Amino acid sequence: MSTVLTPAPPAAAPARRLGVAGLFVLGLAGVVLIAAVHITQGTSSVGVMDLLRLPFTDGDGGEAARVLAASRLPRLLAGVAVGVALGVAGALLQSLARNPLASPDTLAVADGAHLAVVGVAAFGVTLPTLPAGGLALVGGLGAAALVMALSSGGRTSTTRLILAGSATGIALHSLTNLLMILFQEQTTGLFAWGSGSLVQSDLVAVAQLGPIIAAAVLLGVFAGPRLDILGLGDDTAATLGVNVRRTRVLATVLAVVLSAAAVTIAGPIGFVGLCAPVVVRLLLRVIAGPQRHRVLLPLAALAGVIFVLGADIVLRAVLGGQAGVDVPPGVVTTIIGAGVLIWLARRHRDAGPTRRPPTVRSAAGRSRAALWTIGGVCAALLAGAAVLGLLAGDSWLLTGDVANWLRGESGKVVTFVLDQRYPRVLAAVLAGAALAVAGTIFQAVCRNPLAEPGVLGVTAGAGVGAITLITLVPAAGIWAMSAAAGFGAVATFALIYLLSWRGGLSSDRIVLIGVGAHAAATAITVLIIVRSDPWSTSKALTWLSGSTYGRVPVQLIPVALALVLVLPLAALLRRDLDLLALDEDTPRILGVALEPVRLAALGGAVLLTSSAVSAVGVIGFVGLVAPHIARALVGGRHAHVLPVAALLGAILVSLADTLGRTVIAPAQIPAGLVTALIGTPYFVWLLWRSRAGQD
Repeated sequence: MSTVLTPAPPAAAPARRLGVAGLFVLGLAGVVLIAAVHITQGTSSVGVMDLLRLPFTDGDGGEAARVLAASRLPRLLAGVAVGVALGVAGALLQSLARNPLASPDTLAVADGAHLAVVGVAAFGVTLPTLPAGGLALVGGLGAAALVMALSSGGRTSTTRLILAGSATGIALHSLTNLLMILFQEQTTGLFAWGSGSLVQSDLVAVAQLGPIIAAAVLLGVFAGPRLDILGLGDDTAATLGVNVRRTRVLATVLAVVLSAAAVTIAGPIGFVGLCAPVVVRLLLRVIAGPQRHRVLLPLAALAGVIFVLGADIVLRAVLGGQAGVDVPPGVVTTIIGAGVLIWLARRHRDAGPTRRPPTVRSAAGRSRAALWTIGGVCAALLAGAAVLGLLAGDSWLLTGDVANWLRGESGKVVTFVLDQRYPRVLAAVLAGAALAVAGTIFQAVCRNPLAEPGVLGVTAGAGVGAITLITLVPAAGIWAMSAAAGFGAVATFALIYLLSWRGGLSSDRIVLIGVGAHAAATAITVLIIVRSDPWSTSKALTWLSGSTYGRVPVQLIPVALALVLVLPLAALLRRDLDLLALDEDTPRILGVALEPVRLAALGGAVLLTSSAVSAVGVIGFVGLVAPHIARALVGGRHAHVLPVAALLGAILVSLADTLGRTVIAPAQIPAGLVTALIGTPYFVWLLWRSRAGQD
């Protein structure tokens, strides 16, 4: 196992005396108690006494019986089924990967299943429960297979597992958002469902998928002894007569079946599969109980039920009964689960190959003339991308039209079109350059070539600030928007930085904590949106997907000012960034004031990120792709990397924006979705490349 949890303190005698049987009894009692509380909550006036009188009531039971049968009982049973499925699925995946951070969320299983379900709905196909579950199973299996392949099964590097799952999940989530934007009528209501909703109109889904969940759990328990032996290592298991390949395939299929069933019933409820097994393993350690799978899996099922129903109870107790309809309980589980992920990451020790920068030997010896040539070519490509952005769209223009517009001699139609387009082109160019420079700085300071503002949660934090202001003050100006986005970005990264610091800054730890912060920030954003206007999500989806639509010149001032301020700072710190990218000791030996330089560089990167978010919304992967291509072209010195990365980032976002508003015109694809779909394959290639180097 590549992740090491801090050993629990010696268990007290009462805890040891509790034993596994006592733990089962407490778990069952907890489920019964929480279920009893859960069934009393709802939007109707039916209370505890009304439900208690039902067995002694003549006739059909009246309003209380109807509410119980039509709403509360289906919701309760859905929560039980989902909790059991996700708890056991998470335990199986953690055992397969020998990694406590593995779960249906970190392996993108839920995202794959979610995409399959939304894809069917987008094209107007209504499937019964079982076929929909089969389709979700196919999507989940495909996502899990890709992530496990990229991460070598998750056994060699926790950071690789999380990064592979995050990249795959972002790509699948981008495709899902794209379908919901393009097919708004067909996918109405799926935005909140995409975070996990227990709202049920009947018992059909639970009745049909419940036996499948029960059968999968029983098969997992039956295979428990083989999984116990598999935990000793593949070679040892093979020596002891276990068919390793068959056992792995069986456990993987069971985990994905359970995850797909949970998504089909209630949507992707986040992090239940991470938290439930982790809590059970810690409790078993405290009571000195056996960690055998025939004990672990049933207890994880009980913990999953408690987690799901408890989150639903807290949600409706704090926000009211109607919140159970409007707000998905998956928001609560994701926020709690993100906290557990961060707690685990703080106890993480990893030294995987993701820490090593990509090879740049071929560019290290380039002459000054070659470097200037590369810069000139990139500048020319950027100019071409900007001109193409002015020409392309739902109506194509000619270069002569642009020339006449610049001279003030164009007709009304051309003038109107170009007056709308040029702020979009400038927004894409400036935001792309800002995100690329920010990504370059993050990668140098964090000493992780896979770090970028999106993966580290800074972009999502800025999005929380901006969405909060949009919701509370719809008429807020651009400066207020920039301030809100900046506050969200700074607060998020400050939290990530403080939590990552344990006697030094671990590149692996900061990435893992950043992923947790990204999940929490995304859940908070969903909560804000569905609480403010649950039926109008297209604007929020467009913002969260990154779009230049409707931009005006004044909105570009903050990102332009950020570039003017930070680019000279980055140039001044270029040699320090070279040293920071090496290790923790070299800068100190050479006299670099490590913490002031680090904080100045990171402050500049956060400023660039927040201003870019305020200008175009949330755009991911630009800060990952552009620095890598720049290093491949001009080497690893930041004096060369920073300007080339800025040009490449501007080109990437500009082309993505042009493509997004041209390929299916007059409909438009947000630029952030295009960059995610472009950047994800590159991200996957980087992971595969480092995997091959490790193997």
